[in-house]
Amino acid sequence: MTLSLSVGETALVVADGDVELLSYTFVPDSPQYESPKPYLHPLRTRSGRVVSLYRPHDHVWHKGIAWSLPVVGDENFWGGPTFVRDEGYVALPNDGAQRHISMLEADLDDEVAHWAHALDWITEDGRRLFAERRAFTARVVAGDVWALTVEIAMTNVSADAVPLGSPTTRGRDNAGYGGLFWRGPRSFTDGTLVTATATGPGSELRGQRHEWMGFAGRHDGDDAASLVVMVDHAANPQHPPQWFARSEEFAALNPAPFFSEELVVQPGETVRFVYGVGIADGEVTDAAAVAEAVRAVIGSTP
Repeated sequence: MTLSLSVGETALVVADGDVELLSYTFVPDSPQYESPKPYLHPLRTRSGRVVSLYRPHDHVWHKGIAWSLPVVGDENFWGGPTFVRDEGYVALPNDGAQRHISMLEADLDDEVAHWAHALDWITEDGRRLFAERRAFTARVVAGDVWALTVEIAMTNVSADAVPLGSPTTRGRDNAGYGGLFWRGPRSFTDGTLVTATATGPGSELRGQRHEWMGFAGRHDGDDAASLVVMVDHAANPQHPPQWFARSEEFAALNPAPFFSEELVVQPGETVRFVYGVGIADGEVTDAAAVAEAVRAVIGSTP
């Protein structure tokens, strides 16, 4: 196993030998309506199977794994229409953008890839709401498992308090999405969600609180199984989080810190989030071991 890290003008790639484990696009070319934001896609297992989906026709603002927030005060940094109480989803001129400012770090040390960059959160009408530092690591943690860590630090640089929420906090039942959101391949539709205590479809597990949740799906072609497991750090707001998770219609995982309660960020205040993502060739029964390996990694993250 030999990891490599290569950085271009708009994206970077982490590879494991001949397999590109991830591409992180930090300068996207997305239209404003999709709330331009950095994203991880494609994501692959160590055997090379793709476990992410980019810009699906049903929700073109879904892009692999991305940090996406649908309710940032009155602004939408998720993309698409905004949920409005008593009106439903409405197209508004409020789709903000996360703009890359500078790469702060990008190196490979002892088979761990590290990178970090600075971003600004800019509303569609040009106001700067947040300054963010976002940091990642990628490493192999077991034979078939590699782990990604994501650290978010958002500082409110506006003059006003900014509530972070979800469509549920604005009145839509059981639609608390927002945060670190993964969209899976089409072949993963109707796959299996798994937690430490239960397995089942999203219709049963959505909205429940768990420290971690995994998604087991199968690939077209050879019916091979892969796992994506997301782990919430104990220091995150609302830990253990409610999960916005789907298997019906499409595959999605999202530890949603603002599922049913808004978090108000005061001027000058910094809010922090840490997550781990495990990606593996494996079955439902392997999910707990993957979660444990990822937990060991993020447990050492300051």
